[in-house]
Amino acid sequence: LVLLISLAVNPLISWIRSLSGGRKLPAGLVMGGFVAILVLTGWAFFGPMKESVTNLTEHLPEYWNRLQKPLIRMEQQAALSEEKLQAAVRTERARIERAEGDEEAAQQITAESTQPKAPEDDESLRSGMSRMFREALGSFTAVAFNGTQILLVMVTVFFGVTFTLMNPRPIIGAMFSLVPEHHHDQALIIMRRISKVVPSWALATLAGMVAVGLLVFVFMWLILGFMDALILGLIAGVMAAVPFLGPILSAVPALLLALGKGGMTPLWVLLAYVAIQALEGNVIQPFIMARGMRLHPVAVIFSMLLCVGAFGVLGVLVAAPLVAIVNILHGELFRKRFLPTVTDADLDDMAREALREN
Repeated sequence: LVLLISLAVNPLISWIRSLSGGRKLPAGLVMGGFVAILVLTGWAFFGPMKESVTNLTEHLPEYWNRLQKPLIRMEQQAALSEEKLQAAVRTERARIERAEGDEEAAQQITAESTQPKAPEDDESLRSGMSRMFREALGSFTAVAFNGTQILLVMVTVFFGVTFTLMNPRPIIGAMFSLVPEHHHDQALIIMRRISKVVPSWALATLAGMVAVGLLVFVFMWLILGFMDALILGLIAGVMAAVPFLGPILSAVPALLLALGKGGMTPLWVLLAYVAIQALEGNVIQPFIMARGMRLHPVAVIFSMLLCVGAFGVLGVLVAAPLVAIVNILHGELFRKRFLPTVTDADLDDMAREALREN
């Protein structure tokens, strides 16, 4: 991941280097600009978040009472329905016993209905809700632990990219030192092609971040208003680069703002983020990656699943560039040796014939 991000940012570093003369200043400017964006986003969001948390704290008892009243009503209705059902069952059992001539058993069943009920061990709806909240808290703790691990990895990647951008030649030279000398020309061609395709991946990722940010801005503008939507869109766009944790972190502040407003707003915000996340994972990201890197969307989706299984949630970040790198290695190492005269047009004709297309 450090090498991919470094290769993606390297064209920008090279352009600034042509103006300044060295690599350390451009690397510091680029990484400092990234940190500045994160800090400004957090600073801009601090005011609305503080107001929302204050409103939520003031209205929390009211929210809890609203939640308890329908639960108590449902619990009482369920208890009454159960009593009616048990009474009907006892009446039916007594009738059957009388029909069979066992009057003593019928009277005993009838007497059961007049005895006081013993306290039941079955949990009520409210206790079930409390248990559900405890389970959700446990799941949230696990998510927070995994998120902390991802953040630590991202911090390590940040410093790794910074140091690599300052002086990448020893690392690239070490990679060439692993290749036999008579293959250096071919290895150089492969590295040049990779250095060309990785920036396309970075631009496609940036385009996906912009698309997600705009979607969040439009949805939240309709629900929360312009200023809150602008900040939430910026947060969602920045967090879209972080798999798994990014959508969760971007949804949390939106839900807090919605809870501060009350009513049905939290539900609409939650539904909006679920819809945006579904669009991002299944439409926006595969389509933009496929168009930006000239890959088939199915190849991008399959690579995401494969990389998540192999590397965990961070594998989503490297899925698309790995497909492009595998494609380059196939073209340079396999196709030139075993398919030297076969062109893309020949492969397309064979595919058309296999599908019986005219």
